[in-house]
Amino acid sequence: MQSLRVIYAGTPAFAVPALQHLLDSDHEVVAVLTQPDRPAGRGRRMQASPVKQSVQDSGIPILQPLSLREQPIQDQLNGFAADLMVVTAYGLILPEQVLTLPKHGCWNIHASLLPRWRGAAPIQRAIEAGDKTTGITIMQMDRGLDTGDMLLQHELPVSDQDTSASLHESLAEIGAAALIECINRLAADNLPEAEKQNPELATYAHRLDKAEAQIDWSVPANVIDRQIRAFNPWPVSWTNLLNKRTRIWQAQPVEGDYGIPGELRKDRGNLIIACSEGGLNIQQLQPEGSRVISARDWLNAHGSQLDQANTSRS
Repeated sequence: MQSLRVIYAGTPAFAVPALQHLLDSDHEVVAVLTQPDRPAGRGRRMQASPVKQSVQDSGIPILQPLSLREQPIQDQLNGFAADLMVVTAYGLILPEQVLTLPKHGCWNIHASLLPRWRGAAPIQRAIEAGDKTTGITIMQMDRGLDTGDMLLQHELPVSDQDTSASLHESLAEIGAAALIECINRLAADNLPEAEKQNPELATYAHRLDKAEAQIDWSVPANVIDRQIRAFNPWPVSWTNLLNKRTRIWQAQPVEGDYGIPGELRKDRGNLIIACSEGGLNIQQLQPEGSRVISARDWLNAHGSQLDQANTSRS
């Protein structure tokens, strides 16, 4: 098996496992592309991306262009004489001139079973929609948005407890293993023929928006539960509890009639919020300006206030 020269393009933590697997493989990472350092945290200090942090002591050239459309960066990439470019949540559009620079073009590690959930938030939208299965697709990139031919797919079941955070971690590792499997096949000249996507089966995973995070209690409890898990760790679903904006980090749908949607109830030491169908047993929440606490701790602090509110309504 020949050793391939690979340019790796990625930015967030999701892209780190695949890069590490590549560095541990028989193939050579000749350059790393990542987003420019940006201000982060309360102090707004400049911070390198997780991908840059993972290789900044390796001696591998790290490129952080604002765009890939300019001739100088394209000439620089061409100078690496790469066999392949691998792209994982990089964050910049690759123009056609870049897509065709490496001998074998550019591959993308996408966190869904394409053509389902093309776009920016495939992990979150899969949970939100109640998908029972998701996975990873290694795709030959083209000019479209996640429309390229599929080289390899690996499935992953989605449980009723999975959050975006837990799936993110699992899919990052599955994607890393799938990439090495696929690149080794390419190097051994036994890569199967790529499969075209069926556009009639395509769905689009819109980018998350903070405005989506407010909970609408007029929908069924199982729908709200999926939203909470999909929006963990960002943007985190929220509601107003006793006139205070409160994030809901973890909850469990329960059957039964708990009153008017949005109404709070104490039930055998549990905090339950009524939905249009069933209720939501709150387990972890975070009042504005406070830390994450259990629902029992919240009830210990606010139980009497909740009783007064319920009495005034009755």
